[in-house]
Amino acid sequence: MKKLPFTGSGVAIVTPFKNGQIDFDKLGELIEYHIANETDAIIVCGTTGESATMPDAEHISCVEYSVKKAAGRIPIIAGAGSNDTHHGVQLSIAMEKVGADALLSVTPYYNKATQKGLIKHYTAISEAVNIPIILYNVPSRTGVNIQPETLLKLSELDNIVGVKEAGGNISQVAKIASLCGDKIAIYSGDDDMIVPVMSLGGVGVISVVANILPKETHDITALFAQGDVKGARELQLKMYDLIKALFIEVNPIPVKTAMNMLGFDVGELRMPLCEMEDKNAAVLRAELEKFGLQIKA
Repeated sequence: MKKLPFTGSGVAIVTPFKNGQIDFDKLGELIEYHIANETDAIIVCGTTGESATMPDAEHISCVEYSVKKAAGRIPIIAGAGSNDTHHGVQLSIAMEKVGADALLSVTPYYNKATQKGLIKHYTAISEAVNIPIILYNVPSRTGVNIQPETLLKLSELDNIVGVKEAGGNISQVAKIASLCGDKIAIYSGDDDMIVPVMSLGGVGVISVVANILPKETHDITALFAQGDVKGARELQLKMYDLIKALFIEVNPIPVKTAMNMLGFDVGELRMPLCEMEDKNAAVLRAELEKFGLQIKA
């Protein structure tokens, strides 16, 4: 297998906002929190980080700050990608320039590229940078699915090292593992499928729930890697109801709401994302309490 930027639990970290701007002090606190709680990598400006609302200058500054704050103590993986290949290339180059350890490159959205188009798109990005690239397959958001055969072709590129598979399709994960073997690493993109994906050879997760349960999410992956499948499974199932509540509305609305309930004070969502419906917030609050977390707001 190629050298990977991380194995285990990578948090898709929220971006804290205050008065419409990134709250860098709070972001720094969150980075320290994850280092202290054994998170294995931090993914900055992904879907959970509301990157779709960020102009390039803000996006780049968020990654640059995170790299400097982490200071080599934990890998910083920069969310990147675009529905315009030229823009995706330029954004990826910028992320490498500010020191990101790797890229998480989402598939082009809206355009609905063909598989041939995906190969051309990712080849252009791969040729423009030297750092590792994890492809991000999330068909429910982008309208396009990276087929396993396409991943096999892309795995021939030296710096395409992994895929965040967030299609919710365990059969596709099995096909990728069968077809690609150790040519490309598989990260679960679904928190309720960490153990199933790792059972098929996956190396970890890029996680939403790790924002509030970083140690537990790390422990699922670590236990499985150590051969304690029973322990990993029990922890996965213990977290199941809370994970489901974190997706009762579109991500990252529930996780950011949960963090504010728990006293993290990560601020507002950016429109068109908005506050949760009261009935859904009540479900989320109940699941946080049931798990034993202390509600502070």
